[in-house]
Amino acid sequence: MKNICVYVATHKKYKELESDIYVPLQVGSAINKDLGYQKDNTGDNISEKNKSFCELTGLYWIWKNVNVPITGLVHYRRYFYKNMWSNKIKNILNSSDINKFLKQYDCIVTKKSKIPLFGTVEKYYIKKHHKQDYDALRSVIKLKYKDYYDSFEKVSKSNYYYNLNMIICNKKMLDEYCKWLFGILFEVEKVTDISNYSDYDKRLYGFLSEIMLRIWLEKNKYKLKECYVYNNEIGFAKQLFKRIIMNMIISR
Repeated sequence: MKNICVYVATHKKYKELESDIYVPLQVGSAINKDLGYQKDNTGDNISEKNKSFCELTGLYWIWKNVNVPITGLVHYRRYFYKNMWSNKIKNILNSSDINKFLKQYDCIVTKKSKIPLFGTVEKYYIKKHHKQDYDALRSVIKLKYKDYYDSFEKVSKSNYYYNLNMIICNKKMLDEYCKWLFGILFEVEKVTDISNYSDYDKRLYGFLSEIMLRIWLEKNKYKLKECYVYNNEIGFAKQLFKRIIMNMIISR
């Protein structure tokens, strides 16, 4: 059995990495044509919810159907990189890097996503999406997950979160996170009406979970290894410039 298996969420064919740890995972496979990859509609799954849960249908599938010591989720065009100075394949985390980091840290996540113009996580979400969805998340946590309410408010008033729903950690930790995450999201789903939302806004559970990851990490005081992420469909120079500027802002 593999010690590490990191799944690469995808909804289309892409140039796969030549790697023994990165495995393509077709998300939303229940409602799309077969790409020939591992599908997220086998076993216990929520594949049919992909239009509103995004890559989380892949995360759910990993939680319910995978049994390896170390696992996680990245994207077909986004990976964790060792440093910010190159988006070459050789700079993507390999098994040696992952093992090394997880001996020192509890999990690997993205670099902080800084809220622009000195705003807050809550204000930024409401500006970009629907206020009632954020309110629904607050209500569910306050009523049914009270131990996390203080962390929810702290993160809401802060100026960063961990975006993209990317994480690598040991399977036990991932299971604990998913049990908490989906327990809340399924409750939020019961009280949200997205029938008149645009296709973009229907992805709300994926958007909310980006904030929820930091809430969970904040509450449990985990030791984090933050790694750079590059989109390999966008020019490297443009992304590097943005990284440098963001680092200057965050360091203030």
